Amino acid sequence: MSEFVTYLVTGIALGSSFALIGSGFVVVHRVTCVVNFAQGSLAVLGAMLSASLLAGRLPHVVGEAVTVVVCGVVGVLVGVIAIGRRGTPPLISLIVTLGVSMVFSAAIIWLWGQDPVSPPGLDGFATILGAEVERQRLLVLVVTLVAFAALSLFFSRTYVGKALTASASNPFAARLVGIDVRRMGLVAFGLSGILGGMAGVLIAPSNALSFYSDLPMALGGFAAAVFGGLVSPLRTLVGGLGLGVAGQLTAGYLNGSYQTEVALLLMIVIMIARSRSFAHEEAK
Repeated sequence: MSEFVTYLVTGIALGSSFALIGSGFVVVHRVTCVVNFAQGSLAVLGAMLSASLLAGRLPHVVGEAVTVVVCGVVGVLVGVIAIGRRGTPPLISLIVTLGVSMVFSAAIIWLWGQDPVSPPGLDGFATILGAEVERQRLLVLVVTLVAFAALSLFFSRTYVGKALTASASNPFAARLVGIDVRRMGLVAFGLSGILGGMAGVLIAPSNALSFYSDLPMALGGFAAAVFGGLVSPLRTLVGGLGLGVAGQLTAGYLNGSYQTEVALLLMIVIMIARSRSFAHEEAK
């Protein structure tokens, strides 16, 4: 029983990071119709940068906060490159984000090397149903839930959040009422950078990340976003948690090398199910 609880909590923590990354995919896609495949690299950047800042004797919370802000700024720069030119088709922007992700990988190798990095996190263990669980993993879940609640309030209560929603729902009407849709797209990229950086900061103390972690993180986040139809942050959270738990149970009871395959398989199954559901609705 304790072994199962350990796998379950570990999977929830990993799934929370997938949900944060996936919500970054959702925010950008809703506003710009672009799939930002630099999202996984932003998570790795967050892990590496937080490790350097904390090693430089910045205190906890301050080091992580600075990291998240820097990742948000980098996210805006990715947006400038991907959608800065007016009229850029979403497919071209997607390809640009793939190229940016490769540049990020090269920069990470140059600055931090190829070895996995794990910044210091929350010390100690908590006992849950007889299982010893790292407090850092519990912190990941708590912060993720707070982040999603804040995201919900941001979209429903703030002017910028409502402008982002309007840009996603009807760009033409948004322009008529004076909303700069391209600027909202850059805000969405910045928000995705914050979410990606937060994911890296939270998960790296428990799961060391390196330059090659960007693909598994991006795949996990994208699978969670696909579960949410690339429009729903709440369903993305559910999808990320389910994916993380499934991956950890697979790693614990079968083989850890199958985790990426599980993410791909679940993503394919979800896409097939959603396409059939969409076709059924169209037939009606």
